[in-house]
Amino acid sequence: MRKARTFLAPIAAIAILAGALAHPLAPAAAASLPLLQQSPQQSRQTPAQPAPTVASVVDRDINGIEELVIGAAEAMPEDKFNFTPDALHIPAADYQGVRSFAGEVRHIAASNWFIWSPLTGDKLPEGLNDGNGPANLTAKADIIKFLRDSFALGHRAAATLTTENMLQSPGKSKSTRLRLAEFGIAHAYDHYGQMVEYLRMNGIVPPASRDKSE
Repeated sequence: MRKARTFLAPIAAIAILAGALAHPLAPAAAASLPLLQQSPQQSRQTPAQPAPTVASVVDRDINGIEELVIGAAEAMPEDKFNFTPDALHIPAADYQGVRSFAGEVRHIAASNWFIWSPLTGDKLPEGLNDGNGPANLTAKADIIKFLRDSFALGHRAAATLTTENMLQSPGKSKSTRLRLAEFGIAHAYDHYGQMVEYLRMNGIVPPASRDKSE
């Protein structure tokens, strides 16, 4: 029995050493091996990530909806940019007077300006038309540029948020800064859903749904 213990002792020591090498950052293992130096890669620590802020969290949310909306807008072909479901003449359906696809995109952009400009103090562009966007913007490229500019405003608005001012109301607004920032995001998601329906009606899979099981 004593011989068995003598034989197993080196094996146990090897096992402990192997475990220490497999977990070089464990304090106990490092302390038990004073003669074993860690490699530069093992000793290099991961840089600390900056702590999240109100501004960074809201900005991330804006990034999310911006990617979805712009992706959907770019997916609709130029010749179908003014599509409305009314053109499909679906029996028993009433789509008369609904916004076109282009109208949805202009509406999101115009609303972004109305909602986020109080946070930045930016002057509203001309022709927003109570949220329907400039009527003279008819080309796909021009409408998407208007959309991109409105999300750029959103990022500037997010950057103004702090824990000190987020519950304050800017200017004559009755809403807090934080609510305005997040309402712009929620509103865009609402109309993004409409854009997705229009894409589907034209046999187009939204970019966010591609390469996924349908």
